[in-house]
Amino acid sequence: MIATGGTAAVVQFLARADDEVPVTIPRVPARDAAERELSKPMYREHEPGLFQRALDWFWERIDDLLGAASGVTPGGTLGLVVIVIAVVLLVVALRLRLGALRRTPATGGGLFDDGPRSAAEHRAAAERHAADQRWDQAVQERMRAVVRSLEERALLEPRPGRTADEAATEAGRSLPDHADPLQAAARAFDDVTYGGRHATPDAYAQLRDLDADLQRSKPRFDTASAGGAG
Repeated sequence: MIATGGTAAVVQFLARADDEVPVTIPRVPARDAAERELSKPMYREHEPGLFQRALDWFWERIDDLLGAASGVTPGGTLGLVVIVIAVVLLVVALRLRLGALRRTPATGGGLFDDGPRSAAEHRAAAERHAADQRWDQAVQERMRAVVRSLEERALLEPRPGRTADEAATEAGRSLPDHADPLQAAARAFDDVTYGGRHATPDAYAQLRDLDADLQRSKPRFDTASAGGAG
């Protein structure tokens, strides 16, 4: 009985051993070994660099954006391309038509950027710039000579911070025959000073002729009074 019972216990133990094998593998050494193996250069020599991964991510986002836009654009991808080309052409056309964007003047837009000088001094400076073919500075100085001359003749009240446009508008009330040329001169001054454009010899010649005509002109105070009353 004892032998028989012992044999049965052995059989039961072996049966349990077949179902549940008590094998234990240490986790930490196995993990360390895997990390050492994967850290070898041979596994990373073909991986993209950080910059390449960032660039790939960027283009993936662009592709997703274009894909989403083409999904809601009539004509799909082709329609989106046509719209983009049309926008680019519109921007180019506006740039050619309007010129450079006007920058905000750092000095507040005042016509005179230095101490008070006489009209004769501004004219002399303009002529020096013109002789050296510095047409931008020549136009600026000649416009200042025009305004200073009108102030000296009491046709304009001296006022700090006055812009070229304001001076042309105010002077045009007492000199209506020269209102349009004064406005054109103010635009030429603004284009050179704030608009990023360059003056031409013709532009300076027109401003010089305007200066000479204004010196010979007589104001019409009745028009100035009517304009002030209005």
